[in-house]
Amino acid sequence: MGSEVSKQVERRKAIAAEKKTLCDLHQSCGEEFPSCAYKPSDRKNWMAGVNPDKLHINKIVWPGTHDSATNKIGVPCITRPFAQCQNLSIYQQLEKGTRVLDIRIQEDRKVCHGILLTYNIDVVINDVKKFLSETQYEIIILEIRTEFGHEDPPEFDKYLVDQLGEFLIPQDDHVFDKTISELLPKRVICVWKPRKSPQPKAGSPLWNAGHLRDNWIDTDLPSTKFESNLKNLSNQPPASSRKFFYRVENTVTPQADNPVLCVKPVTGRIHGFARLFITQCFSKGIADRLQIFSTDFIDEDFVDACVAVTYARVEGKA
Repeated sequence: MGSEVSKQVERRKAIAAEKKTLCDLHQSCGEEFPSCAYKPSDRKNWMAGVNPDKLHINKIVWPGTHDSATNKIGVPCITRPFAQCQNLSIYQQLEKGTRVLDIRIQEDRKVCHGILLTYNIDVVINDVKKFLSETQYEIIILEIRTEFGHEDPPEFDKYLVDQLGEFLIPQDDHVFDKTISELLPKRVICVWKPRKSPQPKAGSPLWNAGHLRDNWIDTDLPSTKFESNLKNLSNQPPASSRKFFYRVENTVTPQADNPVLCVKPVTGRIHGFARLFITQCFSKGIADRLQIFSTDFIDEDFVDACVAVTYARVEGKA
């Protein structure tokens, strides 16, 4: 018993020290980067505002959400706090400026996060289609994967094509060099990541797992995650020369050996340091590698920061 208490005391000290490390870095470096003050006049249509004729896919810094469809997961006030990473619906996230969605499903097509369940995938697809019907120039990356420990839904690739076919941008490495205007009226890059079923092939309406990569680490320590994100990003080629999307997640994850198991207070340890991360990318000369930047509980400032870097790239300021 005594050793367990001692362990928890040390864990709390480590977390406090890592939060202080980021706060000190923020105090010394600030959060200034090219066009950092830029804010879209209309987040729902921010890609349209940046100029679709000049905005190449490989110049976009895509604001993304982690475990996107968890706003109604589990049982309210009982299991939900342990798995909820977003409190907005998919439509509300898109309206706020989110352009990359991370969806986990199980065999019966219900969205899940581990063992906890929420609505059917149809809810996600309908929200996406509603948003697409109300906008003209916004491109979405829709990543759908079979959750770890679950089986692939039967014929799910056919379902996605049937539902989104008119909007799907086919898997083609030339897409990265094209502008938004050149891709229209196609609007969705759908990455399907089954666990056992065959991966989508080149030319398919769907994209395979190799086209959306990351280096996720399982930690609740904010400075550890922050530094790992910088290191892993520095090992990537510039976005302009990649033929895949690379994601950095500004999140930390509750750990089973820590008494704080609810997502929101844990991920809050790093949530406010998104602009600091972007600033550090510029300071270290790796801002040209930044592409998908995801978060829990997305907010307007996070979106604005991603759009600001995108705008700076288009205007030749970054």
